[in-house]
Amino acid sequence: MTPPFDTLRLPVFAAPMFLVSGPEMVIAACKAGIGGAFPTTNCRTVEDLDGWMARITGALKPGDAPWIANLITHSTNARLAEDLRLVAQYKPPVVITALGSPKPVMETVKAYGGLVFADVISMTLAKKAAAAGVDGLACVSAGAGGHTGHLSPFAFISAVREFFDGYIAVGGGVGDGAGIAGAVAAGADFVYMGTRFLATTESMAQPAYKQMVIDSGPDDLVVSDSVTGTAASWLKPSLAAAGRDPDNLGGPAVRDYASGGDNKRWRDIWAAGQGIESVKAVEPVADVVSQLEREYIAAIERFERKTFRRPALCGAA
Repeated sequence: MTPPFDTLRLPVFAAPMFLVSGPEMVIAACKAGIGGAFPTTNCRTVEDLDGWMARITGALKPGDAPWIANLITHSTNARLAEDLRLVAQYKPPVVITALGSPKPVMETVKAYGGLVFADVISMTLAKKAAAAGVDGLACVSAGAGGHTGHLSPFAFISAVREFFDGYIAVGGGVGDGAGIAGAVAAGADFVYMGTRFLATTESMAQPAYKQMVIDSGPDDLVVSDSVTGTAASWLKPSLAAAGRDPDNLGGPAVRDYASGGDNKRWRDIWAAGQGIESVKAVEPVADVVSQLEREYIAAIERFERKTFRRPALCGAA
């Protein structure tokens, strides 16, 4: 089974967001022409996951963009084997692994012809994932919401392209179509966008969370490992509302990536990335994609209108 990337309207994956991405968002994204993803840990039980996957596969038709399952492969995720059994049954075209080695999913996904991407935040992890034989890397860079990286998206893409010729999806601070065009020009195949879809109609985020995203900007974010044990980008107002001082968050929390293990922390303290400025209202995913498309085309046209001295081609007369 070859993922129908040729059905993409834009080179974009709606990134899997914990407690935010559900079947409604995945279906709406795929219908609108971008990849739709969700973390399997958003389902409290295996039975719930079975229902979500059945709903997604039942709603999507030939010509829709591919749907994507995101699996945490960290050793604390005791439900991985059961989730992987459902992956084998429902066959998502793309599986993105996170917070652990992609090796546990490779055999299952490859057996039905799916592609494996690994979510990576550093060059060390990118090289390990590439050595494991993944088809793609989701390079999570500085500016990403939730668990975030530290490298510039442009530096990350350039460095990864030195040793990896597979697919690259890059995430981190991209909130509009111009950013998508810039990432593709820099060498990425896809852009991993989460924050731009946080306040959509189909998002599972609480209404207060959506409004906070609309009301906030990049200066309202702080990166800290004090909430989940891994560096993540948080909304300062949500930290304050939860009784935490955004300017004095303390040391790292204990890591726990078990299914549902972080639910309370993520439910009460909300994540967002530096693309937050582009979120102006609660609107359907389809409308967001249409706006991104207009911005993407405008960026390409703007680049084509630029006049500059072009370097002479080698061997040219």
